[in-house]
Amino acid sequence: MDKDSILKTYGFYAPFYDLIFGSWVNHGRKKSVEKINQTRGSRFLEIGVGTGYSIPLYNRDVKVTGIDISPEMLNVARKRFPKVRYPQVDGFWEMDAQNLEFPDDSFDAVIAMYVASVVPDPMKMMQEMSRVCVPGGTVLVLNHFASSKGFLKSVEKFFSPFSKRLGFKPDFSLPHFLEMTTIEVEDILPVNLGGYWKLIQFRNESPIEGNGRHDTPPDPQPA
Repeated sequence: MDKDSILKTYGFYAPFYDLIFGSWVNHGRKKSVEKINQTRGSRFLEIGVGTGYSIPLYNRDVKVTGIDISPEMLNVARKRFPKVRYPQVDGFWEMDAQNLEFPDDSFDAVIAMYVASVVPDPMKMMQEMSRVCVPGGTVLVLNHFASSKGFLKSVEKFFSPFSKRLGFKPDFSLPHFLEMTTIEVEDILPVNLGGYWKLIQFRNESPIEGNGRHDTPPDPQPA
């Protein structure tokens, strides 16, 4: 995966993304946001917010900032979920998950749903999620991970060369992903159809030190 292919693929998906990746994997979204709503604090960041499908799931007394690299996806989210009707929306920003334009410790919890197998560098994404999350805060990752055996493993291997067209890596390895992270894993919950997806809850006890790049928030953008 690379940035150009991601932009091209999700620009294409934007008008009908919810039909393809909507209700049939919404169980995972509900479980993820349910955990976020139960955490302490009220400043939440959603990585890869896309068309904003998850926005109505958040409590209305919190503030959710959504970021995505695809302007087409964000245009859908901004039209569907204006602040005047959805007070939990703090704003939607066009931004790279691997280079978040927020100061250190900006959010009480950070969540990435169906994103880890999309970004070119998942480790960099996790470092950035940890950096902008307060010490002791919650970091959640919801994603499909490769099967270890059987028919599904063969299917994932077959589609692996088509990652750029699909918009995600079908053979994304859970053990490899966990090895690259430096945040403490609290829980792994199987979700969606047959538990084929995993919801991983991290506790941000050892946040990544700031690099001095983001001392002030980015300029405001329309929600």
